[in-house]
Amino acid sequence: MILVFKHFFYKNYVGLSVWPFIILKNGALKEDSVLINHERIHLKQQLELLILPFYIVYISEWLVRSLFCLSFYKGYQRISFEQEAYANEHNLNYPHDRKPFSFIKYL
Repeated sequence: MILVFKHFFYKNYVGLSVWPFIILKNGALKEDSVLINHERIHLKQQLELLILPFYIVYISEWLVRSLFCLSFYKGYQRISFEQEAYANEHNLNYPHDRKPFSFIKYL
């Protein structure tokens, strides 16, 4: 299910997945198939880690990588979940064909 919240996002961020929802900055983004696919990849990741552990690992990885990079944004870019989603967001079949725990190869 896709929801729209205009005032929820920081700077250039336009989408977020919080299982089972995809939250977008504006309604026009519903037509952005690459963004929706990126967020669907995150939904698959969340489900396979039983949702709550996904968020624990995501935040932990972000904090550790941000410390090493000395930048929250660079830390975000290096999160394994984000690397998998960015690497495969143009493959619209990827959420369907994706093997479980595929994010591990991006650790």
